[in-house]
Amino acid sequence: MKLSRITAYILILSAIGVHLQNSFPLYAATIEELQESITQKASQIDALNKEILEIDKKVQATGAESKTLQNTIKTLDTSQAKLNTEVKVTESKITKTDLNIQELGLEINVKAQKINRNLDTIAQTIRSINATENNSMIETFLSGGDFSSIWDDIALLGKFQTGIREQIYELEGYKTELQAKKDETEELKSELQNLKEQLVDKKTIVENNKKEKTVLLTATKNEESAFKKLLAEKKALSDAFQKEIFDIESQIKIAIDPSSIPKAARGLLSWPLDNVFVTQYFGDTAFSKSGAYNGKGHNGIDFRATKGTPVKAVLSGVVEEAGNTDLKIGCYSYGKWVFIRHNNGLSSVYGHLELVKARAGDVVKTGDIVAYSGNSGYSTGPHLHLSLFASQGVSVQPLVNSINCKNVRIPIADQKAYLDPFPYF
Repeated sequence: MKLSRITAYILILSAIGVHLQNSFPLYAATIEELQESITQKASQIDALNKEILEIDKKVQATGAESKTLQNTIKTLDTSQAKLNTEVKVTESKITKTDLNIQELGLEINVKAQKINRNLDTIAQTIRSINATENNSMIETFLSGGDFSSIWDDIALLGKFQTGIREQIYELEGYKTELQAKKDETEELKSELQNLKEQLVDKKTIVENNKKEKTVLLTATKNEESAFKKLLAEKKALSDAFQKEIFDIESQIKIAIDPSSIPKAARGLLSWPLDNVFVTQYFGDTAFSKSGAYNGKGHNGIDFRATKGTPVKAVLSGVVEEAGNTDLKIGCYSYGKWVFIRHNNGLSSVYGHLELVKARAGDVVKTGDIVAYSGNSGYSTGPHLHLSLFASQGVSVQPLVNSINCKNVRIPIADQKAYLDPFPYF
């Protein structure tokens, strides 16, 4: 039997209602209960962040003290406390985000129920129209009805149609709200996934910090004299390596077209850290004049960054390579590093990292986390080193003839290719 169009409409609306009822999960908690839990988690996160700020002050204070074994151990212990608190913050953020997703789930169910009610009302109105249309004006007239009842039927039909129109407008509003809630849920799910990845990273850095302390105590046997000797050996090897690099780079002669790089302009690059504190600028700094870098000047900018601080790409580009000079015993250089070639003739390298996230071939956007800061390579304390290059004059290559870093791969550049990053920020 062929269904009438109106009957088909009613069946379709009923089917949509059933689909909506089955499309969204049910949650035991109420929105109010979830909101209370979210507020509590937010307060907990605020308290932990304040604790981190206090610990961070202690990290900076111990880091600024003279380089002794006990101060170094104290810095590692304080860093450990900060990292553990950061783990708690991330865990709390995960819980809070999960609660937000549950809250949105309840709100989605509410919207779905409202849509269902509107669909039911529309279906009922269509049934009423169908019943009214079954008594046509001619049938009413021939059955002995008068014109007033006919006009009443016409007025009733008009009222039904107006009612449907209003319900449809309201339905459209609910659908728009429902889609917005769904989009917000997807964003939070993505944020949740990122937080879970960050939690794994933080826990890895905690373990690395423990290992660093163990290695230090093993190497020095908790004796200050052994520590001083170790520092002296590292500095001597680092100075020798710096001279090697300078000699190699002084021999590189690459024609760099000035038009191939953008003119220095504020805001062209984004800061690599959320909280910026420059500890050493580019060029002839006081530290370089004291004998560091063989007096050749600092080839980048150093930023204060406690261990485990997220390091972000200063500009969109492609990760050309990432490496770790510490894998070669006695090679005191960048430690863990990442090299990014940008799309505007510039390239950047990030050194002394604790944990590298980016991999060769990764396409990164400005502000993406590519690593976490640390104290790897030759470093007088946890910080981030950033160098900027004219891309024409830099490439990653093995140090074939190096004494202590033989075949280690690092970015090598013509001295003219080094750029002062600061005017680009």
